[in-house]
Amino acid sequence: MSAADDWRAALAAWAIPEGILAQAPESPWIHPPALFGVPERIADSPSHARAREALGDEASVLDVGCGGGVAAMALVPPARRLTGVDHQPAMLEMFCEAARARGVECATVEGDWPDVADRAPVADVVTCHHVVYNVGDVVPFVRALDEHARSRVVIEMPTRHPLAPMNEAWRHFWDLERPVGPTPDDLVAVLAEMGVDAHLETFESSATREVDPDQAVTFARVRLCLPASRDDEVRRFLAEHPAPRTRTLATVWWDRM
Repeated sequence: MSAADDWRAALAAWAIPEGILAQAPESPWIHPPALFGVPERIADSPSHARAREALGDEASVLDVGCGGGVAAMALVPPARRLTGVDHQPAMLEMFCEAARARGVECATVEGDWPDVADRAPVADVVTCHHVVYNVGDVVPFVRALDEHARSRVVIEMPTRHPLAPMNEAWRHFWDLERPVGPTPDDLVAVLAEMGVDAHLETFESSATREVDPDQAVTFARVRLCLPASRDDEVRRFLAEHPAPRTRTLATVWWDRM
């Protein structure tokens, strides 16, 4: 098997068994906009630094899977023209609000990458944070990122699948063992197969956490395919298994092929 096949198979292993998914009151694949807001002060990171060093004055940034826009907003200045791509309109509204607050130009493209790539502009730097674990067919996804960058592509991702911290909860509520892969090294192997000379850096960051305990219970319960009647059980589990305060992230970057 190729590295791309290995990546696809590792992500497919995260599928929720049909028997569990069929009885779920709502879709567990949620990305609540409340978790993607842009703070007034964005902490610097290797991901931001690698992108910023490839930008000149009046530079442009294309942020794929932008959420609220942290990856792009961290580059203002020198970035002056920002384009956000996301399939959730609420995320794109947050992206433009953050851009307006910083006095820079903003454009948006609604839809899934790379399906909407032909509607997105070429930019000096393309950023893509916390998206690739959602992409089974990663080769065309990455190729479209590269084709839209004049200078550099910067991907940020956790070193563990973002759902891995819930593995113990799946074991507790469903007696279900969950996978652990793929990893940033697996992505670099795919890029190498594509002829991309990618660089990999890891760093520690604060973990994204729900501020409201009730919100944390709701999000966890939905992701676990449980009904609202199980909220008290979920609350007790979260109290006994507090979420980590930090996480290890990876910056995967390369200069335009």
